[in-house]
Amino acid sequence: MLSLTATLIILAVCIAVLIAAQIRERRHYKPGRVSLIPWVPLQFIAMLGVMLMLAHMISLLTGEPFVGRFAR
Repeated sequence: MLSLTATLIILAVCIAVLIAAQIRERRHYKPGRVSLIPWVPLQFIAMLGVMLMLAHMISLLTGEPFVGRFAR
C-alpha cells in the first residue's frame, strides 16, 4: 500500500504531465513536422492516474477503502 507521501508525489507528477501534454497539444500546427509523442493518449493516461490517486488519497484519509456503488 502506498503511503500518503508517495500518493501525493504520484498525484503531482500526473498533474504536471497532464498540464504539459495539454500545452503541447494546443500548440500551433506546423505543416511537415510530425510529433513523436502522442499527446492525447498521454493526457488520458495522466487523467486516469489523477483519478486513481485521488481515490486512493480518499481511502488513506478516511481509513476506509473507497468502494464504488456496484461493490456493495
